[in-house]
Amino acid sequence: MLYSVCDGVGALAQMTVLVSGWVGAVSLRCRLYAVGAPVQMRRVRRMVCMTISAPDFAPEYAAVADAPRSDDYARLVRLRERLTALNYTYDAVQELLGANAADAMARDQVVPGIWRVEQILRGEYSAEQKNLARLLAFFLLARPLTEVEAAEVFGETLQDFAEASLIERDAAGRWTASVDLRPHAADDGTEIYVAADLGAHQRPGVLRKDHVLGIGHASLTLAQITERTPVERALDVGTGCGIQTFHLLAHARHVTATDISERALAFTRFNLLLNAPALDIDPQNPQDRVSLREGSLLDPVAGERFDLVVSNPPFVITPRVAGESAEEQFTYRDGGLPGDEIVSTMVRRLPSVLVPGGRAQMLGNWEIIRDSEDPSQPRSWDERVRAWVEDADAEAWIIQRETLSPESYAETWLKDASENRDRKHYEQTYLAYLNDFESRNVHSIGFGMIWLRRPNEDTTAGLTAPLLRFEEITYPIQQPIARALTESVRRYDRLAAMDDEALLAAHLEVAEDVTEERHGRPGAEHPSVILLRAGSGLCRTQLLSTETAGFTSASDGELAVGQIVAALAMLLSWPEYDEAAAASRGTQEQHPRDTLLHAVRELVLKSFLHFSDEHTGAASAGENAAEVYAAEAQG
Repeated sequence: MLYSVCDGVGALAQMTVLVSGWVGAVSLRCRLYAVGAPVQMRRVRRMVCMTISAPDFAPEYAAVADAPRSDDYARLVRLRERLTALNYTYDAVQELLGANAADAMARDQVVPGIWRVEQILRGEYSAEQKNLARLLAFFLLARPLTEVEAAEVFGETLQDFAEASLIERDAAGRWTASVDLRPHAADDGTEIYVAADLGAHQRPGVLRKDHVLGIGHASLTLAQITERTPVERALDVGTGCGIQTFHLLAHARHVTATDISERALAFTRFNLLLNAPALDIDPQNPQDRVSLREGSLLDPVAGERFDLVVSNPPFVITPRVAGESAEEQFTYRDGGLPGDEIVSTMVRRLPSVLVPGGRAQMLGNWEIIRDSEDPSQPRSWDERVRAWVEDADAEAWIIQRETLSPESYAETWLKDASENRDRKHYEQTYLAYLNDFESRNVHSIGFGMIWLRRPNEDTTAGLTAPLLRFEEITYPIQQPIARALTESVRRYDRLAAMDDEALLAAHLEVAEDVTEERHGRPGAEHPSVILLRAGSGLCRTQLLSTETAGFTSASDGELAVGQIVAALAMLLSWPEYDEAAAASRGTQEQHPRDTLLHAVRELVLKSFLHFSDEHTGAASAGENAAEVYAAEAQG
């Protein structure tokens, strides 16, 4: 995207915005990029000259106490210009810090960064480099600035930063950062700045109860799994600093962002307007693309329908205390309900705000109950999760990525809010966690990715089988995974509509990332184990039988499934297939053909095999959607 600002006229500056292209989603290490997008929007070029203002856009969040102020757009323009002039960009910060210090910061370890900054300030570096070092140390490492240093760094905008509640004086008269303000970069070079509360590694003491999270591992994970196909209306539940909303604006015409916290919505408003040009938001009419609403979970959007919902809800299981108030809860992570009821509530309620075929994606955790016969062992991890999905009457694909013991879980979240710094408080709260889990007979806690879809008319009518997939995948997977998920679901939908005859007429080919492994005893004529391994997506491994190995080796797209099956039947001397007889035998004595077709379907569903024409079809469908989106934007 290219942007230019017209000459300002007092507080009512004029801005010309030349918009070209689209911004993508956040990647690892705080970098914005298109997460697994199967198709990019056609570039839309339009010139708009408007008065800089945003008076009617959620004005109640423009000047909230202890949050960045966004009540003066001209001031935000000056802030953005100063940050740009200081070269406060993702790439520049990474280069200045160096790989080791940058990696340490990704782990919330600031000492290597502080050491690197001190090296620069003492060394023979340019004034520009030293000012950049001071700026990144100020906002990212919470190092104060003297009056002289602040004047040099911020120049004429020093008062603007103060009036926007981004900086403040401490008791010693030094300037300190009130927020974490960091740069993010799109792959096309577009720069975005995101403000959030300072984290536990940046400030002393326990986090404030209404702490507003910045971009962390959880938000990055959600960005990486969220499907990026163009949609009309999207919903971000629990927006925090607004990071998922920034992602959604890349492929959604309108985004509704909700949060229970007034401060969080103030941060979101600030970030949206600070980055209005990059996010393709008209400062004169931001509500055309975004709306902000305060309330719990789905209450602010009751009765509405969306094409896509994303959420990183406050799912942390927290011991409940008699008589506790909302002000005593960490709102960014604690939804105020016992156990995992926040996640179960979301799973059960999300389909109610989706259009038919609409999708929801979120992160969550769930309690895994002890086995009644052997308390040392857990019951199936998905037992309770399946019940939630059944109550929701939804399609679901849920992947458990990790499990923690009650002890590890307690330690993780006590450290998260710096509650481990007070020994007495730490011990009391740790015991409360253990007693709480024991009261519900919890063996362990699972974490994972949740994908939901409201069934369409065909699925509701029983014409197609619903997608219901519950998997445990604890090994590393390819990120971003969004595109792989989208393609897998598309493949499932196509396969679900095909009977065996249609499948036999289809042409399949082995995915390009798939390799084969053969294992056998030394000197053996034939392998005893044949494995398929996927090198991308969910990086699955599949054990093959002789039949499926033979089928896979012949799947190059040239022969139809039926032709390969017929060849295997002849080669392996199968008995003649009689459909009526096969049906009467049932699953206990399946004909080899039926067994093989079932295995073939599984290989397609797990993305080892693709339909030969699917990429052409997907590309065409995506391009058409992008054209419609672009045409509507121009109109």
